[in-house]
Amino acid sequence: MENISIRPARPAELAAVATLRWEWLVENGSEDLGEREEFVRHFVTWAGENENSHRCMVLVRDDRVIGMAWLAVVQRVPTPRAPRRASGDLQCVYVVPEARDGGLGGRLIQAVLDGARELGLERVTVHSSPRAIPAYARTGFQESPRLLQAQVTRA
Repeated sequence: MENISIRPARPAELAAVATLRWEWLVENGSEDLGEREEFVRHFVTWAGENENSHRCMVLVRDDRVIGMAWLAVVQRVPTPRAPRRASGDLQCVYVVPEARDGGLGGRLIQAVLDGARELGLERVTVHSSPRAIPAYARTGFQESPRLLQAQVTRA
């Protein structure tokens, strides 16, 4: 049996998480990423500054971080019946290639959803690649005709 754990990232693991993010970008064909070490430093600083709104779960085999998933928590406008409301967005789910297709990604997604339930979030959304849609569907994500998207960045 493999020594696998899924848990919140520890501060000392954020450089490894940043490296996973870098690897994901390279794997998907990103070019001109700049200096890797500079990105890792920036990422670790960003993660520390945003730890209240962006929570990272890691997938660890033995002592190596082999996967990550982020839950971005967004406070919502209160209503009289729900003065404290929040929703989440599942972001940057990544598992190293050699650990894919064995259910670990699904376990990681489920751990994030369990955490969202503990936080009392109303819903969790995800922007998915076509390859990952089945994994999200297996953990309960469904298409919604009520969620719309607008591009706000310049072309």
